[in-house]
Amino acid sequence: MTCREAIAAFIRRDAKPIEKFSHQPRLYKLAVQAARGQTYDDDVLFAAAWLHDIGVFVGHRPEDPVALAAWNNVTYAVAKAPALLREFGFPEEKIPAVVAAIEHHQPGGRPTNIEGVILRDADILEQLGAIAVLRTVSKIGRDTRFFTFGDAIGALRQAVETLPRQIALPHARALAEPKIAALEAFLAAVDAESQGELD
Repeated sequence: MTCREAIAAFIRRDAKPIEKFSHQPRLYKLAVQAARGQTYDDDVLFAAAWLHDIGVFVGHRPEDPVALAAWNNVTYAVAKAPALLREFGFPEEKIPAVVAAIEHHQPGGRPTNIEGVILRDADILEQLGAIAVLRTVSKIGRDTRFFTFGDAIGALRQAVETLPRQIALPHARALAEPKIAALEAFLAAVDAESQGELD
């Protein structure tokens, strides 16, 4: 089994709830598309894309609602990734770059390497468009941020209003355009149909 196969097998096993698995391969593919024209280490990008969210999986995160509300999944992933990468046979000299990319992948992060910039842009793209709707709505009732449809719609509205301007790479901005249009159309339809009753 190659290193990449071992990483994917680990995520396939540990990504719970089950729908969380598809984010990783989809994110890596988006990252490669967003990185067009950039010079980067694909091993680092692959590993960071696949391991960045291990702290959100059931079995890795706390189950107590109070502890979960205070949980920092990025800190957890940064701490766990090096040992996992060594176990999978990942090149030792590339591990710090993977950790750096994971550490700053969220929209508010300030990536220190190109792989981090790419990963951050790709993760923002996953928070826009039809996939963003699926990912957000699936969390209602099992995520401390989303108890009602109104909570989910509020988060999606905030995403479309704030995230596009945070995208750094030119090709990622181009990829965002149809996603933004799709999410705006969805939100307009919700406004038209909900009659103000989402909670």
